[in-house]
Amino acid sequence: MTDRTTRRRIAPQSGAAFELGQGDVLRVLDPCGEQVSDLFAFKADDHDCMLSSGRSLDYASRIYLTTGDTLYANDSRPMFSIVGDTVGRHDFLLTPCSQEMFEILYGHRGHHPSCFENLYTAFAPYGIARSRISTTFNIFMNVTVGADGTVAVRAPTSRAGDYIELRAEMELVCALTSCSAEQSNNGTFKPIDYEIVRATPAASRPAGT
Repeated sequence: MTDRTTRRRIAPQSGAAFELGQGDVLRVLDPCGEQVSDLFAFKADDHDCMLSSGRSLDYASRIYLTTGDTLYANDSRPMFSIVGDTVGRHDFLLTPCSQEMFEILYGHRGHHPSCFENLYTAFAPYGIARSRISTTFNIFMNVTVGADGTVAVRAPTSRAGDYIELRAEMELVCALTSCSAEQSNNGTFKPIDYEIVRATPAASRPAGT
């Protein structure tokens, strides 16, 4: 890490919010392996501009995004560029796990920690309502689609130390989780680490760069 880099750890089944400047790089790391992390983001000064699965997959013409791909906002502006990826398998089809999902899909009774709850709790200080959160970019999540269209959640392929790097293409408010769904994380809950590599201010760059 450099003096422009901040590293944080998200405890199992929890989340965090933070701000990114244009040009900052968000590095999401899996310190233990097989742990999913849900990411959602809004333009910092316009919360009507938000991350869009539909736009991103439409423009990429495929469902698995990796290095060289762009994550778009709902108004078709570039939001993130993927600039590094040691895994190459992430999901952008499924919504964040929620209390209702655990009840409907798995018959769970009583409270269950969820990415949706952790995201809207993290966004609350920014005045962002839970209803604004839609399909997340599910980092390290391994979702397969069969020939008949059947969707299945498999064990993540990420191993300890794997990461993805996303460069912010606008000023953003982001929230990130350590996923709370047993099925997504091969049956165990582990932490997620993230680093923010701040863009070098133009004034401090050497002449000619």
